[in-house]
Amino acid sequence: MVRKRKELPEVGELVVGTVKKIYDYGAYLNLDEYGGIEAYLPWSEVASRWVRRIDEVIKEGQKVVVKVIRVHKQRKTVDVSLKRVTEGEKRRKMLEWKRAQKAEKILEIAAQRLGKTLDEAYEEAGWKIEEYYGELMAGLEQAAMRGPQALIEAGVPEEWAKVLAEEAARHIEIRKVRVAGLFTLRSLAPDGVERIKQVLLKAKEAALNTEKDVEARVYTVGAPRYRIEIIAVDYKKAEKALAAALETAESVARELGVEYSFTREKSK
Repeated sequence: MVRKRKELPEVGELVVGTVKKIYDYGAYLNLDEYGGIEAYLPWSEVASRWVRRIDEVIKEGQKVVVKVIRVHKQRKTVDVSLKRVTEGEKRRKMLEWKRAQKAEKILEIAAQRLGKTLDEAYEEAGWKIEEYYGELMAGLEQAAMRGPQALIEAGVPEEWAKVLAEEAARHIEIRKVRVAGLFTLRSLAPDGVERIKQVLLKAKEAALNTEKDVEARVYTVGAPRYRIEIIAVDYKKAEKALAAALETAESVARELGVEYSFTREKSK
């Protein structure tokens, strides 16, 4: 069961619950992320529209995304609302929930390899990753891309970092985006080929130094045209790296007297 480090949710927090029992006056849920603690869903918080029966909206055993409206700390129970959750919030929370489930499974597999329990896995590695990266899956994605070092820098012991990085690489497919374009570079100088080479090398170097987890490739497609391709985990990083490459290329070309132009290709 996916878990949270804190014992109780906060007012306004979105949580995933399983409908346990439905009554005329409301329904009781178990909160999946909080050890199955009980949550009460009042009839008035089920739907914005009028409904004759609560089971017209939800069914026993169904998983739902609800918003916490009250927290009873002494009783360790909460009141929740279904009608206050927007469709966008529901989609985002369910995506977060599915990511958390997958991340916990990877953590559990690593724990089994090390002869540890899942509780020990969270204490020795999981909570450290979540605190450093904000989300367990985000940290495991970094480990899949960069290896054990991504977890060691979060304070995870080396034995855990090695096994988790291996399992992350095995179970997580990192989707990457690609941006590219064509340089047109010309030089009539005796060492023109070397000057053009310097422009391209400096452009590639600038892209790689701008963002982590970025790949940059520069190659000829037939002089005077040269292609630059940036590969990253998201468009924000890719665009930032490409912008740095173009700024550097233009500057170096001007300095070396190389005729310069750039044409952007459609992003993939």
